[in-house]
Amino acid sequence: MPDPRRATPRTDHVLADPRLQEAAVRLGPALVRRAVAAALDRCRAGEIAPDEVADAAVAALPPVATALRRVVNATGVVVHTNLGRAPLSQAAVEAVGVAAGATDIELDLATGRRGRRGRSAMAALAAAVPDAGGVHVVNNGAAALALVTCALAQGREIVVARGELVEIGDGFRIPELLESMGARLREVGTTNRVRLCDYADAVGEQTAFVLKVHPSNFVVSGFTSSVGIAELASLPVTVVADIGSGLLAPHPRLPEEPSAASALRAGADLVTASGDKLLGGPQCGLMLGRTDLVESLRRHPFARALRVDKLTLAALEATLSGPTPPVAAALASTPAHLLSRAERVVAELGSEVECRAVASTAAVGGGGAPEVPLESAAVALPRRLAEPLRLDPVHPVVGRVERGRLLLDLIAVPPEDDALLVDAVRRAVASSVASDVG
Repeated sequence: MPDPRRATPRTDHVLADPRLQEAAVRLGPALVRRAVAAALDRCRAGEIAPDEVADAAVAALPPVATALRRVVNATGVVVHTNLGRAPLSQAAVEAVGVAAGATDIELDLATGRRGRRGRSAMAALAAAVPDAGGVHVVNNGAAALALVTCALAQGREIVVARGELVEIGDGFRIPELLESMGARLREVGTTNRVRLCDYADAVGEQTAFVLKVHPSNFVVSGFTSSVGIAELASLPVTVVADIGSGLLAPHPRLPEEPSAASALRAGADLVTASGDKLLGGPQCGLMLGRTDLVESLRRHPFARALRVDKLTLAALEATLSGPTPPVAAALASTPAHLLSRAERVVAELGSEVECRAVASTAAVGGGGAPEVPLESAAVALPRRLAEPLRLDPVHPVVGRVERGRLLLDLIAVPPEDDALLVDAVRRAVASSVASDVG
């Protein structure tokens, strides 16, 4: 009997399929060729019939030309670093689409001459923080602090409390960042306590600025003391406050989280922060403060290396000027509303799987408001569904396992995604049943 694998079609014959030709235009020929090659390998291995190769290649194609997958964040962590931090609002997504083509990013259409880059985004940021005399944006929060250090403190000293020499994630540490810019650190106080006199004694001719770092990803409690910005502003030296999480104004649900507005009103000369955390925008580093200081940073040669692209500027402007972004919406959600949504999801699933709506405790995440519990609600499911939900081929869902059960926390799940959640759970149940039968 002849081996059916000898009938494996030629690559060019498979590529001639109209569906694959259309996909090559949409996704690119290289990606389509890889899908065809994988399907042909399956045919040679006897996994699929020769007449199924084109269908298998089409089925293996991604919807867009990126390996990134959209994920439903049901972890209960509002700003999840591993999931890309702040999700953009629909307005910001649409703004990115506009910015993807040719734009007037550095052109004044009225005069036909060169215009200031990102002027509308800077205007939106200035309007959001009226206490700032000047504003500038670089490509992330660490870059903002690096630019300040490079411009003001090369070969000079930065006075900082020992208890504020933090590690910001993935092994990166604030002191190493500052020293890599050519600055010397003058540490004051102890790990748990520092006083104004410690700063005053350290300030001298070599002092470039006093740095106040908000320890946004940990809490030190007990026998502690720190010095606020208002007290530091009494010193005869520039005060830079790195507030980290990017809260522009005080938030009622996060009373202890510093904001740019409060730091500037307290007397900080410059505030640095991230744009993709509590602000809810794209990855960028915000710099707000004294007009002359911000302008000198904007014109520094190193600023050119940290410049943000037009997509970021468009998304930032839409975040600041547009409708409520997802992070702010999550923080504004009430436990009662979330529990009602969880009950509807459970009702949709019916008797298909053991599940129930439960109260849960969420977190801000992203290095913001550590140990501040956020009352939330979740759908409790059997733990065995965690993996099939995470590997769902349509809409991967990432939850958290707690006390032997899988919780799909709804605080960071937009209400319009509840139906996606239901469908994904149904597929996970079917997959789990099939696995048990096999």
